[in-house]
Amino acid sequence: MNKKTIDFWYEFASTYSYLAAERIGPLARDRGIIVRWRPFLLGPIFHAQGWNTTPFKIYKAKGDYMWRDMERQAARYGLPFKVPVVNELPQHSVLAARVALSLPDDGMRAEFSRRVYRAQWTADKCISDPEVISGILADMELDAGPLLAQTQTPDIKQALKDNTDEAISHGIFGAPSLTTPDGELFWGDDRLDQALDWVASR
Repeated sequence: MNKKTIDFWYEFASTYSYLAAERIGPLARDRGIIVRWRPFLLGPIFHAQGWNTTPFKIYKAKGDYMWRDMERQAARYGLPFKVPVVNELPQHSVLAARVALSLPDDGMRAEFSRRVYRAQWTADKCISDPEVISGILADMELDAGPLLAQTQTPDIKQALKDNTDEAISHGIFGAPSLTTPDGELFWGDDRLDQALDWVASR
């Protein structure tokens, strides 16, 4: 891995990953760092802990705090955000993650990922709905049909499994997380600047 590269591990169902996804691009560019966008699934990690859903639902006080914290943090960053009321949470993120992995990591994957987060956390749309994902791709002037078909191929299914397995191998337990070329792990949107500074200083 290039010294000035950082891996950005994100889960589409994650609230705080939305904040980091919106912020990481300019912050990394300012430091001369290349971001590798690495979608993965938290479900297998949670299941290994004996959880059948996000801890924000298991522990009500934690969930209540998270929603208010998201409102404060989004306002601090100047980002739109509203607590979803239509779609059950956490949303199923497999389709969005597979589409992301079907796109090249040359800026296109990042742009798609940010649009998915905005659809979920600013417009309360269902990101497991192929029509929602197709609309995002159409807005990017991409042909949704072949990309959605590609999500059903063994290669893309395996790529998502491999990403998730690699995340686990790094000790990742939540999203967003960032890993550095020298093996450091940083968890959370609130560690984004610290992670980038760590890479920039080495």
